[in-house]
Amino acid sequence: MAGYIDQVGKNVVGFREGDAVCTLLEGGGYAEYAVVRQEVLMRVPEGLFMKEAAAIPEVFLTAYQALFMVSHRLKKGERVLIHGGGSGVGTAAIQLVRLAGAIPWVTASASKHAACLELGAEMAIDYRSESFEEVIRDRTDGKGVDVILDMIGAPYLHANLNSLALDGRLVMIALMGGFRPEAVNLIPVLKKRLQITGTTLRSRSLAYKAQLASEMKGFTWPHFQSGAIHPVIDRVFDWHDVRSAHEYMASNANIGKIILNITP
Repeated sequence: MAGYIDQVGKNVVGFREGDAVCTLLEGGGYAEYAVVRQEVLMRVPEGLFMKEAAAIPEVFLTAYQALFMVSHRLKKGERVLIHGGGSGVGTAAIQLVRLAGAIPWVTASASKHAACLELGAEMAIDYRSESFEEVIRDRTDGKGVDVILDMIGAPYLHANLNSLALDGRLVMIALMGGFRPEAVNLIPVLKKRLQITGTTLRSRSLAYKAQLASEMKGFTWPHFQSGAIHPVIDRVFDWHDVRSAHEYMASNANIGKIILNITP
């Protein structure tokens, strides 16, 4: 087998009847063979290399679902706070928010700010030295942001609720920081009519995944082909260096995706 997969083994790119296709797997991408339903296959956008296509499915499908399906259709002019702005999902979300005519703000370590701003983020907050809750309160005159895309979980819950605007939506896609929050004041949920939604793609039905793939492709493929947006790849490792790839990911130094090159 030859081709590319993303470092966590969920994206795969290959050929079907001569066409280059990419898709999102439920897992098991490191196996010699993987069974994929044709309903979720997506032809690689014209002009993109195979390694670039391998960096699309997981992060863009995840970000698209959170922003346009789970959060009830992101609207033009809305402010969106993206935690982990330098991650694969974060770099995809920044670009999708911009395409929708909304305003992306991010939290990220200082070393990743320049990359986030170049992708279209209007503001980058250093989560290590700044309180995003205080920054948002100051920048919005206390009004808050409309949507928060969160992959941290428990440590951010209290500040997330305080940072949302009236009718704000919090979409939780991961719990990297933990799943047991300390005492949280729930008054903002009622006072501001907040919506808190958790989501994961793994447990979704085939019909849902097919619809998501179709919608995301229709929204983004012309922009991939024109170069208006692009998958962000930090590094490409050889398949035989998979341990090094995992160690690099654990260091949290990457901006965007880590890709494995599979050679026969």
